[in-house]
Amino acid sequence: MGKTIAEKIIEDHYIDNPHDDIHVVRLDAVLCHEITTPVAINDLVNRGKDEVFDPSKIKAVIDHVTPAKDSKTALQGKILREWALRHNIRDFFDVGRNGICHALFPEKGFIRPGYVVIMGDSHTCTLGAFGAFAAGVGTTDLEVGILKGICAFRYPATIKINITGDLPKGVYAKDVILSIISRLGVDGATNKVIEFVGPVVDNMSMEARMTLCNMAIEAGGTSGICLPDMTTVEYLWAFIKDEYASKEAALEDFVRFSSDADAAYDRIIDHDVSRLEPLVTFGYQPDQVKPVKEIEPIKVNQVYIGSCTNGRIEDLRVAAQVLTGKKISDSVRGIVVPATTDVYRQAMEEGILKIFMDSGFCVTNPTCGACLGMSTGVLAEGEVCASTTNRNFNGRMGKGGMVHLASPATAAATAIAGYITNSKLFKD
Repeated sequence: MGKTIAEKIIEDHYIDNPHDDIHVVRLDAVLCHEITTPVAINDLVNRGKDEVFDPSKIKAVIDHVTPAKDSKTALQGKILREWALRHNIRDFFDVGRNGICHALFPEKGFIRPGYVVIMGDSHTCTLGAFGAFAAGVGTTDLEVGILKGICAFRYPATIKINITGDLPKGVYAKDVILSIISRLGVDGATNKVIEFVGPVVDNMSMEARMTLCNMAIEAGGTSGICLPDMTTVEYLWAFIKDEYASKEAALEDFVRFSSDADAAYDRIIDHDVSRLEPLVTFGYQPDQVKPVKEIEPIKVNQVYIGSCTNGRIEDLRVAAQVLTGKKISDSVRGIVVPATTDVYRQAMEEGILKIFMDSGFCVTNPTCGACLGMSTGVLAEGEVCASTTNRNFNGRMGKGGMVHLASPATAAATAIAGYITNSKLFKD
C-alpha cells in the first residue's frame, strides 16, 4: 500500500512510537511570535530549562501587535526580543523588518518540501502549501519543540480534495477554500490532514496555495498540504540554488514526498469549481457561506484587506485592479495591511499603495492586529466588516462586531459600494 505525503513526511522524521498511533518526530523548524511564545519562554525559565535545541532552526517574529499598543504587548515583545538575543537566534524579525509570520517565514525561504514545522498558532497550516507538514500546537508542545526539537503527532489520516474544472474569471483561491469549508463543515476534517490536489491547484501560484492551506484549520484540519512541483521550486529557487545542480534536480528531490497513486485516504472528494462564484460568509462560522449575489445588501462600516490569508502582493494587485480610479464609500473605513515589509515595498514600487490611498484606504505596516481584534482596525459593537481574513467568529475583530469573509476583489468592490457586492472582475 502506498503512502500519502503526510505519512511519508512523518515516517521520514520518525523517532519513537510511545503509544498507539502517537508518533514522536524531529522538527526542521520551530516558529515563534510574541503572543504565544512568551508564555512558553517564561515557563521554561521557571523550570530552569531556559535552553533551545538549535538556534538556527528557531525563527521568531514580532507580528501580532506591532508596534506595541500598550504595556502588556510591549512586555510580550520584550520577552521574545531578549530571549532571541540570549540564545543567539539570528532569524529574529523585529519592528521595521518584520511581517505576518505565515507570510514572512516562507518569503524568507525557511519552509521546504518534506519539512515538519510547528508554531503556537493555528494558522501554521498555511506552510503546508510547500509540501511540508506544518501544524499549530499548544504551549506544552511548543516548549518541548524549543527545548528538544521534537513533537508528538497522531499518525495522519488524510482527506484528499481533488479540485477540478476551470476557475471562472474573478473567482479566487479564497472563494475556493470557502466553498470547500462550506462542504466539509467546521469540524469535517478534525484531526486530519487536508491534501489539496488537482488541475486547479496545479495552476495556482504559491500565494494562492497558501490561501488554501491557511484555512484548512477552519474545517478542523491539523494541516493543509499541497504536493511540491515546479511552482514550488521556482518560489524557493533563490534560497536553494546552491544546493541543487538545476531546478529539475530540486524537483526530483522534492517529489519523493508526493503521495503515491495507491495511497489510502480517509476520504476522497472531487470538487468541481467550474461554476463557482465569489463567496462571502454570513453568521459566525466559516462554513456559513453564500454566493455574494445571494446575500441581501449588507452595509459595512469597514473593509479590511490583509492578513496571513490574503495580504500578499498577488492579493493587493487584485484589489488595486478593482480600486483603480475609484473612491471608496464615505460610509466605509478602508484599511489595507501588506503582509510583510517586502510586500509593502513591492506594492509601493508598483504604485499599488498609491491606488489604495487615492481611493481612500488607510495603509498600515504589517501586523495581525485587526484580524484577532487587538489593534489597527478593531470593530465597535454593532459594526460590520468585510474582511479578507480567515475567521468570522463572534467578536473576532471586536466585541459585538460582525465579520464577513471574502476575497480581496470582493472586499475592494464592497469598499466602493458601501455594501457587500461582487467586483467588476467577475462576470455573472
